[in-house]
Amino acid sequence: MKIIDAVKNESDESMTFSDHLDELRQRILNSIYSIIISIFFSFLIIKPLISFLEIPAGDIHLLQLAPGEFLFVAIKVAGYSGLIVSIPYVFYQIILFISPGLTKQEKNLLLPAVLGSGLLFFLGLLFSWWVLVPAAINFFINFGADIVEPTWSIERYFDFVLLLMSSTAIAFQLPVLQFILGSLGIITTEKMISNWKIVVLSSAILSAVITPSTDPLTMSLLSISIVFLYFIGAALTFVSESLKAKTLSSSH
Repeated sequence: MKIIDAVKNESDESMTFSDHLDELRQRILNSIYSIIISIFFSFLIIKPLISFLEIPAGDIHLLQLAPGEFLFVAIKVAGYSGLIVSIPYVFYQIILFISPGLTKQEKNLLLPAVLGSGLLFFLGLLFSWWVLVPAAINFFINFGADIVEPTWSIERYFDFVLLLMSSTAIAFQLPVLQFILGSLGIITTEKMISNWKIVVLSSAILSAVITPSTDPLTMSLLSISIVFLYFIGAALTFVSESLKAKTLSSSH
């Protein structure tokens, strides 16, 4: 309700171009401040956080191969963590800035879209943490287990984990994008369903691009997930179209 009230208050004010520029600057500064504060607090608990992210590695030895490597890893982990924690507040600032230029129908989409986006983002993180990361690590360990002993650079390990988790979380935004485009009439459920073959091919290509390991198991799991999310987005669009049709028929 606070978000809706804030949006209404912002939309009631008539603003000049310079006022919009000042507001944009303030929204950007607020977002930057929240990210910096989140990174700072993440750095305060960086060692327990790194220990937690090392869990999927199991018994693999993670080595510091160069001076300062662990420090750079700590900065990366704190940076990613700070960005993730501050994302809801950044979305809130975006809502407050764009709301005055939206129609009433578009404003009604803001709250469910933002809530759905945040939920799917964190579901993407959980999915990558519980499914993709362990699957990829087990694949690499077992593939060469009879030839080499897995001893990895700690920086390379965290580059892999952080990139896979963040890219998966972004890929999980697909249903929200479909819902918004469908609600605005830019795309229909019929078009979404008719293009399913293109979606399957595109999901395979996208998985190959955003998966840092490029192993077939991880890419397959992510590709299947993207296709599944696509059809969820199509179902949400169908519900939106049905509600619109009922509203139009009742108004007549």
